[in-house]
Amino acid sequence: MNYKLVLQYDGTKYDGWQKQGNTSRTIQGKLEQVLSRLTGEQVEVHGAGRTDAGVHAKGQTASVRLSGAYHPEELKAQMNRYLPEDIEVLEVNAVPERFHSRLNAVGKTYAYRLTVDGGKHVFERRFLYLYGKPLDTRAMKRAAEYFAGSHDFKSFCSNKRMKKSTVRTVESIRFQEEDGILTITFTGDGFLYHMIRIMVGTLLEVGEGKRRPESMQAILDAKDRQAAGPLAPAEGLTLEEVFYERT
Repeated sequence: MNYKLVLQYDGTKYDGWQKQGNTSRTIQGKLEQVLSRLTGEQVEVHGAGRTDAGVHAKGQTASVRLSGAYHPEELKAQMNRYLPEDIEVLEVNAVPERFHSRLNAVGKTYAYRLTVDGGKHVFERRFLYLYGKPLDTRAMKRAAEYFAGSHDFKSFCSNKRMKKSTVRTVESIRFQEEDGILTITFTGDGFLYHMIRIMVGTLLEVGEGKRRPESMQAILDAKDRQAAGPLAPAEGLTLEEVFYERT
């Protein structure tokens, strides 16, 4: 049977989604460990997005094939019983055999949250970049308009050995400021390695007055990582939702 999982996690203590040989602290590794314990078989969990070390998720989606048939609600309950307290399975659904969480995804929404006041935001600090300074958000919004639509985002990718296409479509970038926290929400068909965090780092330079909004076009045209701004910290980024075609 093929199962679709929707889960949330606090990525603070983890070395990212993808399991690695040099660490046991990955989201994928924890899920596979628990499922193997429950089913007695070796399993491989496929995630819709490989979130980096320190990045969080409210709506990560994964898929896993199991040799046996399990009631979705019972499987969810048993997984949550054994998973660490900072990982929770929100939904389990039986899906067609051909479903694959990454290959069938048609879009994703990420949110980047940072402080623009001097507060410590004690109860939210693990999910925020404690930037702590005011920004020219009007200029940042003008700059973000250059990212809308389909573009080659090679300048916003940290993978220098990227052989596949670096063209992506950004559907929207929304800004919301409330209680000293600025949230920048990105929706698109997919995002390159570190793409959102580099975009945020570049937009912050615009907000600080270090770059003009109009310079975003030159950065896109350069197709060179060195042309863009710095990589924003991981803790401010959360994968909010993964989208699929309705069947």
